[in-house]
Amino acid sequence: MTAIIAAGGRGARFGGPQPKQLSLLAGRPILQHSIEAFLNNPQISEVIVALPDDLAAQPPDYVRASGKPLHVVAGGARRQDSVARAFARVSSNCEVVIIHDAARPLVSAAVIQRTIAAASGSGAAIAAVRSRDTVKRAGADGVITSTLPRDEIFLAQTPQAFRVEVLRDALAIADDATDEAALAERAGHHVAVVEGDPRNLKVTTPDDLELAERLLSNRQGAMPALRIGNGYDLHRLVAGRPLVLGGVTIPFEKGLQGHSDADAVCHAVTDAILGAAGAGDIGRHFPDTDPAWKDADSIALLRRAGQIVRDAGYAIVNVDVTVIAQRPKLSPHAEAMQRNLSDALGIVPGQISVKGKTNEGVDSMGAGESIAVHAVALIAGR
Repeated sequence: MTAIIAAGGRGARFGGPQPKQLSLLAGRPILQHSIEAFLNNPQISEVIVALPDDLAAQPPDYVRASGKPLHVVAGGARRQDSVARAFARVSSNCEVVIIHDAARPLVSAAVIQRTIAAASGSGAAIAAVRSRDTVKRAGADGVITSTLPRDEIFLAQTPQAFRVEVLRDALAIADDATDEAALAERAGHHVAVVEGDPRNLKVTTPDDLELAERLLSNRQGAMPALRIGNGYDLHRLVAGRPLVLGGVTIPFEKGLQGHSDADAVCHAVTDAILGAAGAGDIGRHFPDTDPAWKDADSIALLRRAGQIVRDAGYAIVNVDVTVIAQRPKLSPHAEAMQRNLSDALGIVPGQISVKGKTNEGVDSMGAGESIAVHAVALIAGR
């Protein structure tokens, strides 16, 4: 059984500087909630995610790290184009494909199970909810032309599931359609309706996201547990070493002394997230007495620390970093550090802040003999 997560659009109606599916819901991206609903389902053997081109080229960690096969494809101009590209990656032994809109992060295991079971028997099925309101049809002039029988009206949701041969027929149709079920109908296949869930809402506007937060809190019985961690690191500046901060090699006549690459930014962030999760510190997981970590890439260590935090049941909400250095000037490199840190932690750059401060000539930092870093991390229980 293969799940396709349709996330190739950007959610223009939602607004904001980033794709809608990366907006946070209870401390985690909407996309992550939707992916995990299928990764955690025992009936699903693989997941394929269709993303916008730039995200597909550099997907966040939660789209890459998985105990099941998890593939990423670049989406197309239309939803059905994105689904077709994902369908091309489906395993040859797959019998049923289930398609889900990434913007529906609250899908339940029960709805997934019902949809799969119906499609396995009938060839195609969608989750839908019956209309609770009287439905009117109106002309272009706004005048009602008819009243439709309410008991025949269903509001389509995802997931939508199809036997492979049915979906192949559906995707061969070039017509525009808002969902795969419409294409399957046009291809002459019968599509069954199973009971959806009113809480399986589609996040289209910021108001929808606010409602999703409340629904998720009600489902969990309480707001997610928030925990704060603090990290600090200081290294001497010495000749003959590269200066590496936040995974960026910065041109300078000195570098930081240490067992690994001495990336004080990564070390402080690592301690902050591990501390917030109650999972020890960098010295416990990557001791400087172990030759394995000699000259180690601290971005790689941070990536591993992020996985430790996720395995403990937490999601990283945001990280704030302050680098104290008299020289060199760090502001030209802050954005690159932000990108490196967000990539290592599997979150979006907007969840990371990197700031540079001088020490006004005071102490070893002010004298240009060392660099210190403070980091604060907020994590949320799932």
